[in-house]
Amino acid sequence: MKRIAILLASLSPLLLAASCGSSGSGDNIVTTPSAGAGTGGTGTGTPAGDTFTGSFAITEHGRFDEPWAGAFIPGTRHLFVTEKPGTAKIVDTSNGAVISVSGLPQVDYGGQGGLGDVAFLPSESSPSIGTRTIYLTWAEAGAGDTRGAVAGRGSLVCSDQGACTIEGLDIIWRQTPKVTGRGHYSHRLAFSPDERYLFISSGDRQKLEPAQDTSNTLGSIVRLNLDGTAAAGNPLADRDSPSDQIWSWGHRNVLGLAFDEAGNLWDMEHGPAGGDEINIVKRGANYGWPVRSNGDHYDGRNIPDHSPDDGFEKFVVNWTPVIAPGNMIFYKGGLFAGWKGDMLMPGLKTQALIRVDVNGTQAREAARFDMGQRLRAVIEGPDGALWVLEDGENGRLLELRPGT
Repeated sequence: MKRIAILLASLSPLLLAASCGSSGSGDNIVTTPSAGAGTGGTGTGTPAGDTFTGSFAITEHGRFDEPWAGAFIPGTRHLFVTEKPGTAKIVDTSNGAVISVSGLPQVDYGGQGGLGDVAFLPSESSPSIGTRTIYLTWAEAGAGDTRGAVAGRGSLVCSDQGACTIEGLDIIWRQTPKVTGRGHYSHRLAFSPDERYLFISSGDRQKLEPAQDTSNTLGSIVRLNLDGTAAAGNPLADRDSPSDQIWSWGHRNVLGLAFDEAGNLWDMEHGPAGGDEINIVKRGANYGWPVRSNGDHYDGRNIPDHSPDDGFEKFVVNWTPVIAPGNMIFYKGGLFAGWKGDMLMPGLKTQALIRVDVNGTQAREAARFDMGQRLRAVIEGPDGALWVLEDGENGRLLELRPGT
């Protein structure tokens, strides 16, 4: 079985400083930042002396029932958090108040399925939470013990009394076809920088071969108009639905999907036994799954590695052993010196916050911060602080700032 080691140069353990706030108690967590690189990528990055590598000041802001995703309501300090069983909460991070949310869809909960991603239009920025367009994804039940991911759009309406509800939530996209099983929904959301298009990752649902079949949307990334219709200019736009939705295919389980400042779309894809990878997502590109992967099947069966002449788009960074990230963001702020433009990922298997140095279209793993718990999501706050959701029941919401 092939194994390509990630090189890690361990630094000395650093104590994360505790900070106490009105909305939660501080935590002392010991972490070991490490500098290293996944295979297949390079990058010069910022010199270590000009880059944050030190301790975090961490504040807990409550606990959640299997939190899966989070997004700040644009222009506010209110963080919307989805919980996989089908509930959601809004945290006012300025004072710790927690607001319940009604009007959520019925979800098919189990395995990797339930309530998923949440996204708001950046252009709808206002200092009051008021009324906003909201996009959600979730797992929907079908006939005959089948299910699939869907995306919905509605209005988040919040009253002066602090109650919020989702009105007019309509399903605008369905993963096609619905199949058995409860894995690999993916269903991550990303708006194009000009806010004209909605990209959704659609996992292979653990069915493998459909990822190479463009008559369905399993194992693909779709590009839609904001109302969920297929966007003009897609590579298979001359075909019938759902092929006309597809932007790229040959994907396995894409749990990270984000644009960089240059307008490139990147994904973070879970591999099988090995082969987690970062890709730049290109129009009409085929990323090879399950024909090629730098991982193997869980039962030990070999999958041929990518090769220069295999006809598939190649990864930028590849990991074996896997890092199993929960999501992926590009850091835009200045609170953590030297991190602007870099990729941050919360590790499930690795239980670490991982920083990937991005230099144009090249990248390499630059550091890991051991957090001691499975991490599901990382979200950047309005002032550049990081907000991390732990995975599982009773998962904590943690605010991370540079320590002193």
